Amino acid sequence: MRILRIPHTLPVLLLAGISCVTGPAHAAGPDFQYVGQDDRVHGLTAPRGCVAAEGGGGRAVTNTTRGRATLYQGPRCTGRAVGTLQPGEVAQVRPSFASVAFPVTG
Repeated sequence: MRILRIPHTLPVLLLAGISCVTGPAHAAGPDFQYVGQDDRVHGLTAPRGCVAAEGGGGRAVTNTTRGRATLYQGPRCTGRAVGTLQPGEVAQVRPSFASVAFPVTG
Protein backbone atom coordinates (compact mmCIF):
# COMPACT_ATOMS: atom_id res chain seq x y z
CA MET A 1 0.00 0.00 0.00
CA ARG A 2 1.27 3.47 -0.83
CA ILE A 3 -0.05 7.02 -0.71
CA LEU A 4 0.35 8.98 -3.92
CA ARG A 5 0.20 12.74 -3.53
CA ILE A 6 -0.75 14.76 -6.55
CA PRO A 7 0.11 18.47 -6.24
CA HIS A 8 -2.90 20.75 -5.57
CA THR A 9 -5.37 17.87 -5.40
CA LEU A 10 -6.58 15.38 -2.85
CA PRO A 11 -4.41 12.45 -1.73
CA VAL A 12 -5.17 9.20 -3.51
CA LEU A 13 -4.88 5.82 -1.81
CA LEU A 14 -3.73 3.01 -4.11
CA LEU A 15 -4.34 -0.50 -2.84
CA ALA A 16 -4.11 -3.54 -5.13
CA GLY A 17 -5.09 -1.47 -8.16
CA ILE A 18 -8.07 0.13 -6.44
CA SER A 19 -8.01 3.86 -5.85
CA CYS A 20 -10.05 5.77 -3.31
CA VAL A 21 -10.06 9.55 -3.23
CA THR A 22 -10.18 10.92 0.28
CA GLY A 23 -11.74 14.24 1.19
CA PRO A 24 -14.95 15.76 2.49
CA ALA A 25 -18.19 14.11 1.48
CA HIS A 26 -20.55 16.21 -0.61
CA ALA A 27 -24.23 15.44 -0.61
CA ALA A 28 -25.96 15.71 -3.94
CA GLY A 29 -28.46 18.51 -4.03
CA PRO A 30 -28.92 22.22 -4.51
CA ASP A 31 -26.04 24.62 -3.87
CA PHE A 32 -28.33 27.25 -2.32
CA GLN A 33 -31.40 26.36 -0.25
CA TYR A 34 -33.93 28.34 1.70
CA VAL A 35 -37.30 27.95 3.37
CA GLY A 36 -39.75 30.34 1.77
CA GLN A 37 -42.65 32.23 3.27
CA ASP A 38 -44.75 29.54 1.60
CA ASP A 39 -43.23 27.05 4.11
CA ARG A 40 -41.58 25.06 1.30
CA VAL A 41 -37.90 24.28 0.82
CA HIS A 42 -36.53 25.82 -2.38
CA GLY A 43 -33.18 25.04 -3.95
CA LEU A 44 -30.93 26.39 -6.68
CA THR A 45 -28.18 24.42 -8.39
CA ALA A 46 -25.18 26.32 -9.77
CA PRO A 47 -26.87 29.76 -9.54
CA ARG A 48 -25.28 32.72 -11.35
CA GLY A 49 -26.21 36.38 -11.48
CA CYS A 50 -29.52 37.59 -10.06
CA VAL A 51 -32.07 34.88 -9.28
CA ALA A 52 -35.68 35.27 -8.08
CA ALA A 53 -36.48 33.73 -4.69
CA GLU A 54 -39.57 31.65 -5.43
CA GLY A 55 -41.93 31.49 -2.49
CA GLY A 56 -40.38 34.59 -0.93
CA GLY A 57 -37.31 33.67 1.04
CA GLY A 58 -37.63 34.46 4.67
CA ARG A 59 -36.30 31.81 6.98
CA ALA A 60 -33.36 29.41 7.10
CA VAL A 61 -30.86 29.86 4.25
CA THR A 62 -27.90 27.64 3.32
CA ASN A 63 -25.21 28.76 0.87
CA THR A 64 -22.92 25.95 -0.30
CA THR A 65 -21.93 27.76 -3.50
CA ARG A 66 -18.33 28.86 -4.00
CA GLY A 67 -19.26 32.54 -3.84
CA ARG A 68 -21.02 35.07 -1.69
CA ALA A 69 -24.83 35.28 -1.93
CA THR A 70 -26.39 38.73 -1.42
CA LEU A 71 -30.09 38.73 -0.53
CA TYR A 72 -32.25 41.63 -1.75
CA GLN A 73 -35.64 42.77 -0.52
CA GLY A 74 -36.85 43.63 -4.05
CA PRO A 75 -37.16 41.65 -7.28
CA ARG A 76 -34.28 41.60 -9.82
CA CYS A 77 -31.77 42.34 -7.02
CA THR A 78 -33.17 45.78 -6.30
CA GLY A 79 -33.95 47.58 -3.08
CA ARG A 80 -32.20 47.08 0.20
CA ALA A 81 -29.74 44.22 0.71
CA VAL A 82 -31.13 42.29 3.71
CA GLY A 83 -28.20 39.94 4.15
CA THR A 84 -25.06 38.35 2.77
CA LEU A 85 -24.03 34.73 3.15
CA GLN A 86 -20.46 33.63 2.60
CA PRO A 87 -19.69 30.23 1.03
CA GLY A 88 -20.63 27.45 3.45
CA GLU A 89 -22.70 29.74 5.69
CA VAL A 90 -26.10 28.87 7.16
CA ALA A 91 -28.26 31.65 8.63
CA GLN A 92 -31.73 32.74 9.65
CA VAL A 93 -32.77 35.71 7.51
CA ARG A 94 -35.30 38.37 8.46
CA PRO A 95 -36.98 40.21 6.82
CA SER A 96 -37.89 38.26 3.72
CA PHE A 97 -35.99 38.52 0.44
CA ALA A 98 -37.28 38.45 -3.13
CA SER A 99 -34.03 37.85 -5.04
CA VAL A 100 -30.44 36.71 -4.59
CA ALA A 101 -27.27 37.86 -6.38
CA PHE A 102 -24.49 35.36 -7.02
CA PRO A 103 -21.10 35.97 -8.64
CA VAL A 104 -20.96 35.35 -12.36
CA THR A 105 -17.89 33.24 -13.13
CA GLY A 106 -16.66 31.82 -16.40
